[in-house]
Amino acid sequence: MSDRRQLALNLFIYPGGHHEAAWRYKGYPADRILDVSFYQELTQRAETHKFDAIFFADGPALADNVRYAQRFRFEPITWLAAIAAVTKRIGLIATASTTYTEPYNLARLFASLDHLSQGRAGWNIVTTSTPQAAQNFGLPEHPPHHERYERAREYLDVITKLWDSWEDDALVNDPVSGVFADTSKIHAIDHVSKQLRVRGPLNISRSPQGRPVYVQAGSSDDGRSFAARFAEAIFTAHQTLDSAQEFYADIKRQAGSFGRSPDQIKILPGISPFIGSTQAEADRLQEEFNDLIQPEYSLTQLRQMIGLDLSGFDLDAPFPRHLIDAGSARGVASRFKLVVDIVDREKPTIRQLVQRLAGARGHWVIAGTPGRIADNIQTWFENGAADGFNVMPPWLPGGFDIFAEEVVPILRKRGLFRNDYTGKMLREHYGLNRPASVFSHAPQAIA
Repeated sequence: MSDRRQLALNLFIYPGGHHEAAWRYKGYPADRILDVSFYQELTQRAETHKFDAIFFADGPALADNVRYAQRFRFEPITWLAAIAAVTKRIGLIATASTTYTEPYNLARLFASLDHLSQGRAGWNIVTTSTPQAAQNFGLPEHPPHHERYERAREYLDVITKLWDSWEDDALVNDPVSGVFADTSKIHAIDHVSKQLRVRGPLNISRSPQGRPVYVQAGSSDDGRSFAARFAEAIFTAHQTLDSAQEFYADIKRQAGSFGRSPDQIKILPGISPFIGSTQAEADRLQEEFNDLIQPEYSLTQLRQMIGLDLSGFDLDAPFPRHLIDAGSARGVASRFKLVVDIVDREKPTIRQLVQRLAGARGHWVIAGTPGRIADNIQTWFENGAADGFNVMPPWLPGGFDIFAEEVVPILRKRGLFRNDYTGKMLREHYGLNRPASVFSHAPQAIA
């Protein structure tokens, strides 16, 4: 591999694909949506093309617009365990909520995934934005944005200590001496607060990466601060180079204020490419997908983002900007701000806006030739906007295959992407250091 800085590329796997109408597109293998071998094959393809990782989103509630789109969720850690069994190098990133899981259970799940995959696990840390999740967990209402992040910060402290509670050399496993573990190097964490009470230690030794890679996807003010403090990879949504550059610079600056090296944070915007042999062909492909949009679904998705119900409005009328309530609870959310920015910048009709969002829920959708896609990726990568990308194919498997077979070779020819893996673990792919245990040289230990 060249010593030149290299792109990181993840495959973001969404059932059907990232365009909301992907499941209706010709040739889509609808009968395989719950067939684990379909996802194993996708991951094997991504590994063949030397992608850093695959990524599964998740949420602990059924989407209220599932009538019109494939938007259910399977539990990702279970799925990734099955995928780990048929792959060797590619990273495996799963989403899990700090609001609706307990740290001890989650620590065990991810430690197990990191062990069985030999160091390929990553945790996409979310606080959950879906209000209806609360009633699935016995809560009367969804906690406010700032409270969710307050819990998340404490949660990260607790789960980090759990993953570190066995020092690296605590596992002796010596039948001759009869010593299985050096208990002086296994530590209770004894965490007690109003929200969390966890004694520890974890009941499994420290995993190959020390800890799973910390990934984060929030871009609100709270989300940025959280990411700068904890995240090692950040998934983010931007429509313009300027917006991506501002975010990139802000995160790297804030990371420095926490005493972190900016190089130890990989910023990975989402990109959803429609690829054709000519620009006209790519544009027609995107139009084919947009023609399959069902307005009932699109308007529900828009309402979830900005809190505005436009049912019954003329879709070809100008978007009613004056009806947006920037002072609502949603006003602090990054996706709310992204949608408002599109409206202010482009002055779209309602139909044009929902078509923009249909491609990837606010992530960067681009149509063009393989060369044009590669040019844009290179521009963002070399001009302080990205360390790589979360590739979000409009449909699967075809949308990924075209990107991997036609865009990736261009990036590789330009020296921007690896020819082969140089490591076995996700941390190695991203160029991240293995963290030392917070209990290294600590005097306290379990009895």
